[in-house]
Amino acid sequence: MNIKRVSIAELDDLVTLFDQYMVFYKQPSALQKHRDYLNERLANDEASVFIAYNVDEEPAGFVLNYHTFSSVSLGKVIVLNDLFVVPSHRQQGIANSLINCSIELAKSTGSIRVDLATAHDNLSAQALYEKMGFIKDTEYFSYSLPITCAT
Repeated sequence: MNIKRVSIAELDDLVTLFDQYMVFYKQPSALQKHRDYLNERLANDEASVFIAYNVDEEPAGFVLNYHTFSSVSLGKVIVLNDLFVVPSHRQQGIANSLINCSIELAKSTGSIRVDLATAHDNLSAQALYEKMGFIKDTEYFSYSLPITCAT
């Protein structure tokens, strides 16, 4: 396995994986829409993304991180926002390696922590995160307010 930090040169590989990720989360396949979104994140240096390649140099998984801050902690935070491994490549340590990329990114940027969220029913991901030392938050609730833009 080989892991690369994504640049525009790897955009095609990232789009292929990201589209599979979106379908996994019950979103429609939309290659061009996903390409535009990811291209903007990379072009504006708004995300740090890593891709794992298998021994045949085929994309096998990715992790997408956003950089943010915590006012209460007065520090930088890495948000591990998206993690996906192609089903045929699971149980090979790829997710673990990709998460380690996020942890190393946090260390290299002087961040105070890595935050992530996952679905309540994604028990295998929860087990992996806890095995790696992530602590489930019991202090805060997460809320979201959808914003509808008038056209």
